[in-house]
Amino acid sequence: MKANTEPGTYDVVVIGGGQAGLSVGYYLRRSGLSYVFLDAQAEPGGAWLHGWHSLTLFSPARWSSLPGWIMPGGASEYPGWIMPGGASEYPGREAVLAYMFEYEQRYDLPIGRPVRVTSVRARSDSLEAVSDSGIWQGRAVVSATGTWEQPYIPPYPGRELFGGLQLHSAHYISPEPFNGKRVLVIGGGNSGAQILAELSLVADATWVTKRPPQFMPDHVDGRYLFDLATRKYMAEQRGDSESLREVVTNNLGNIVMVPPVKEARERGVLHSVEPFTRFTKTGVVWPSGREERIDAVVWCTGFKSALDHLDPLGVIEPDGHIDVVGTRSVKQPRLWLVGYGEWTGYASATLIGVGRTARSTVEEIAAFLRE
Repeated sequence: MKANTEPGTYDVVVIGGGQAGLSVGYYLRRSGLSYVFLDAQAEPGGAWLHGWHSLTLFSPARWSSLPGWIMPGGASEYPGWIMPGGASEYPGREAVLAYMFEYEQRYDLPIGRPVRVTSVRARSDSLEAVSDSGIWQGRAVVSATGTWEQPYIPPYPGRELFGGLQLHSAHYISPEPFNGKRVLVIGGGNSGAQILAELSLVADATWVTKRPPQFMPDHVDGRYLFDLATRKYMAEQRGDSESLREVVTNNLGNIVMVPPVKEARERGVLHSVEPFTRFTKTGVVWPSGREERIDAVVWCTGFKSALDHLDPLGVIEPDGHIDVVGTRSVKQPRLWLVGYGEWTGYASATLIGVGRTARSTVEEIAAFLRE
């Protein structure tokens, strides 16, 4: 029987059906509370629906899993496993989408979609999630909308004058439209490295970063990074300043050497240049004064938390974050936030890391509602 997702009153309303929302759902199943998920996407997958086609995870499948069910591995199970050069250790976008679809089915989570929550309003004994599909009331609300809908592009002199194509990595799909073009990839993180790697196969691509990119050792991937985050969390819980200092000063770099990035290094294209000074109508001007024609720019400059729906609650601070203790809002005690990054829990924006904060969030909500 299909679980109820109709507008009404529930113990918990979860806004967002991506990896953070699903992780919360796994623990809500065992809580005895009534709950519903409201997801703006038309199908399962959350932000992964919008990732570029060749996007590669930083960890093998078992280290890229949500609570309760380890992501299956092997090319025979999911077509997204096959990577350039025949490597199949790190799953790709299609593998993650298949996994998230099956995760929803496996745990029969009550997800209403597409439902875009436009605002959350406070009542005396609940919060209202308002959408064009109706109003859902929750004695507690979990916001798990992530960051994909808030891509960040920094201000840059002359950017509005540039007549070529500009798009953020949030909207980048594949290299084919850039075939034979002069392209700038701006941003020194993992998305910049992966997109530069594949664009350089078909285009005259230049990687622009503020500082020289920092690459992790080849043997380090998401498994090690999650362990590092766990050690940091445990050291803080124990008040162990010496161990915490050791973890914090363990500077490994920030770009994981997944197979496509390694292949780009072998071709000699994995290097960057310092930023240009300004845009022109047809290109950019470099610090030397040299002008260069550019056809397109791909901004790999990160995201901000998608929190506009919470604006009516008056909880958003000037820096765009919300003051929390753990994952609970300080100003609105019926509101929890999961999966937005370090300020909502170590590694909480990752598939494997979000489970820890999801569990503590549901435990807190259950205790609060029992009171």
